[in-house]
Amino acid sequence: MKLIEHSRSLIGRFRAEIEFYRRVLRHPRTPRVAKLLLGAAIAYAVSPIDLIPDFIPVVGYLDDLVILPLLIWAAVRLIPKGVTAECRQAKEDGAGG
Repeated sequence: MKLIEHSRSLIGRFRAEIEFYRRVLRHPRTPRVAKLLLGAAIAYAVSPIDLIPDFIPVVGYLDDLVILPLLIWAAVRLIPKGVTAECRQAKEDGAGG
């Protein structure tokens, strides 16, 4: 039962982060470079093309585990704190859009 609760919590946090990134991408004060980096992360995540093919054991998934977090980290670092707070708060307030 704990595993199911943990899985639901993890899925909920993942959805919240995706919603946060969506709001950040739409925010007018988000720098263009941050939008490009987030867009690149999304494109890389859904793209069937990898730098290292996934069928290579262990190493095939390392590029996904390194590149995606680095792109997201770099993008979030470039977003002004006010925009980040505003987008997080909008989610907590249940604002649509």
